[in-house]
Amino acid sequence: MTGKITLSELADIDVEVLKGVGEKRKESLADYGITNVLELLMNYPRKWVDRTNEARVSDLVAGNEALVIVEVHKVSKFTTKNRRTVVTIQVGDDSGRLTAVFFNQPWRERQLKVGTQVAMFGKPDIYRGVLQMSNPLVDLIGDRTGRIVPIYPQSEKTQVSTWELATWVENALERCRERGLSDPVPVELVNKLELVDRTAALWGIHFPETMEAKQSARRRLAFDELLRVQVVLVGRKRAFELDNTGIRHIVDGKLQQRFISAIPFALTGAQNRVISEINLDLAAPHPMHRLLQGDVGSGKTVVAVSAMLASVQGGHQAALMAPTEVLAEQHFAGVRKLLEGLLVPDANNLFGDRQLRVELLTSRITNDRRRELLRDLANGGVDILIGTHALIQEGVEFASLGVAVIDEQHRFGVEQRAALRNKGEATNSQNSEKVNTSPDVLVMTATPIPRTAAMTVYGDLDVSVLDEMPPGRTPIKTFWVTGEKPESEMWGEVRAAIALGQQAFVVCPLIEESDKLQVASAEDTFKLLAKTELKGLKLGLLHGRMSSNEKDETMTKFRERKIDVLVATTVIEVGVDVPNATCMIVLDADRFGIAQLHQLRGRVGRGSIASRCWLVTSDPEVSSPRVDALVESTDGFYLAEVDLELRGEGTIMNTAQKGRSDLKLASLRLDRDLIELARATAFEIINADPTLKSHNEIRQEIDLLLTPDEEEFLFKN
Repeated sequence: MTGKITLSELADIDVEVLKGVGEKRKESLADYGITNVLELLMNYPRKWVDRTNEARVSDLVAGNEALVIVEVHKVSKFTTKNRRTVVTIQVGDDSGRLTAVFFNQPWRERQLKVGTQVAMFGKPDIYRGVLQMSNPLVDLIGDRTGRIVPIYPQSEKTQVSTWELATWVENALERCRERGLSDPVPVELVNKLELVDRTAALWGIHFPETMEAKQSARRRLAFDELLRVQVVLVGRKRAFELDNTGIRHIVDGKLQQRFISAIPFALTGAQNRVISEINLDLAAPHPMHRLLQGDVGSGKTVVAVSAMLASVQGGHQAALMAPTEVLAEQHFAGVRKLLEGLLVPDANNLFGDRQLRVELLTSRITNDRRRELLRDLANGGVDILIGTHALIQEGVEFASLGVAVIDEQHRFGVEQRAALRNKGEATNSQNSEKVNTSPDVLVMTATPIPRTAAMTVYGDLDVSVLDEMPPGRTPIKTFWVTGEKPESEMWGEVRAAIALGQQAFVVCPLIEESDKLQVASAEDTFKLLAKTELKGLKLGLLHGRMSSNEKDETMTKFRERKIDVLVATTVIEVGVDVPNATCMIVLDADRFGIAQLHQLRGRVGRGSIASRCWLVTSDPEVSSPRVDALVESTDGFYLAEVDLELRGEGTIMNTAQKGRSDLKLASLRLDRDLIELARATAFEIINADPTLKSHNEIRQEIDLLLTPDEEEFLFKN
């Protein structure tokens, strides 16, 4: 082979070519998850020990965690009467001695041979006058004398030591020296972005000369991970724009102007800015594909209605799809109120104007009414259709769908979102040619997404943010409550608010009592409060196991003030709008996530009366960082960043949102500048070379390192 070595070539080289990897070690490596040289080189260290800065045994202080590099002097094992295995290891350095004790880890006797060099991390204690660590973390580092020693992720099952991995990585990198490693990012771009080249990065991540060199290596390799993701997303965005012809909507026409001037309040600067961003998209020849982020109460509905009216202005239709019937009905009521008395300019009408028609479609509509509605929709008699996933069922045909709005988009599957867009795909004859047009799509979320995550997970969408609250909304005061006396005071305040004619929510995590999770259940709480703290008040109960009619009946009573306090599960998290509700009590608040608590809190503070939210936890000794964050701030975007920090990043390339990130080195929390850099670079590459014809190696790396499913997930999102 000639030329520099690519990652694809490394992936084709079996680990058995490496010095010291026989059949047995090959099997162990396979169990560890490494079968080829690329997997070995991309198995990055989890930490680095700076030997010039390590603690010595004489520096250890009882009760303080520390890491020491020591040599094994003596190993002994015995079994206790109750059959527990105890392995005792005497270790030391030139400054002193230390004992390590391992309980029920008999394999340590085989692992820790006399003379072995190990990095040992733990909390030493004094036992019989001698320093001792119990079950410390141990990494075998062999006789590596480098100043900075790499420590690799360990697996007890595979018995592959960190020093063996380091030896094989070094052997692999040495054998790449002659031909050199290929770098898919052009050298002028590497220099412009002030990155090290890939060869220096791989040596620097595994065997750094200094901690600064390790940081430079990490930065370059993290950039590569982010660039691959961004090239996929930006490529998808450009392909979507090229493959789909949009409708050039009439923006800022008479209908939009009438709507804006009829609104009884002034728009915020953020609303004006976002409406302008959307209007630019609507007037363009390619379909809009935009994410609208806005905190609870930031005024997303007005922005969505403005976009839908641009569609109606040009003789097209609009649709708004919501995840639940409660939310769809609420949108219908809200939109109808906003559009009350608004007339559509119509040159074909004798009076120059016509009535605007807004309709609701959910599974609850009777068959006769549904048939009539679908007939009128198909012949263009309905301007705006609001509904649930009933909008995408068979038989629902639009005459010409121009704008599709999807609310709380994370609650819909990818296929459901695509199905609504497909309802608007039409073949229009232009100049005797048939042209496929797609509707403009606006997806909305009231769950703020950190900017870095939005750029990575929703990177093929343009993002608009409503980051300003309309005037007149009173801020919500949030309190952490724990203990009998504070709880009693809280209920007193709730009773006082109800005496003034206000209403309250009480939210519980479960419907029925569970032995496994001793948390408040809605049904038991409802019965208990009726006899104790809220005796004599009108209580209502709402949970997910009730029928749609029962839920509706309860919500209607609550809206009509026939219920003082609504005891509910999280079914009220999205879309319940009762301006007279000013009190929100969340029981066992530490069992909820930040986003959920923020959404729940958003059910109050929707009117002109000052609102309060109490987050109740059972342990007065332990505060929850999530609860603390809610008490500190009402800014959803700040809370989203805190949430990312607390929860970890999850996976961005598939639907499993918990746990380890798919990015091995890059961090959505720490690498905002790198994400922006990678995105700008991806635009530069794709704009000049949309099919990656001249960037074949980047295309190969995407094929190699992102599975088709992961690519598809990024595309579809």
